[in-house]
Amino acid sequence: MSVVLYSYTLCVLVLFLKMFAISCYQGVYRIGRMTFKNAEDASFVGKAASAEELPQVSRASQAWMNDLENIPLFFVLGGIYVLLDGPAEPALWLFSLFTIARVVHTVTYLARWQPWRTLSYAVGIVCLFALAGIIIAQLVAGTS
Repeated sequence: MSVVLYSYTLCVLVLFLKMFAISCYQGVYRIGRMTFKNAEDASFVGKAASAEELPQVSRASQAWMNDLENIPLFFVLGGIYVLLDGPAEPALWLFSLFTIARVVHTVTYLARWQPWRTLSYAVGIVCLFALAGIIIAQLVAGTS
């Protein structure tokens, strides 16, 4: 297995676990407070549905939505990078940095820490554009 594929696979697994952790975080708050917005969930535990979501659950949901705007782009760009057999050194840095930035983004989002949330978001976006730039360079070099 190439070092690029290994690195990509490891980062995908870390991001999967991070996103799963957000789901668990929501569940812990819902179950811990026995507060459910969905009627079927509330009735399952003998409670009435809550009119509003718990603040912690709403916050985690917002972090999850932000992940859905960014992480799939990494999956696609990283996959293309691997398929094109892009250079190893930038891949190791960009894959790792993106993954770390997304983990930090989630922690800072849940903790309401600014400017760290915005900085970690920006680092992730820069990594995505760098990956796209290298992919474009690979494609241009392959057509000449």
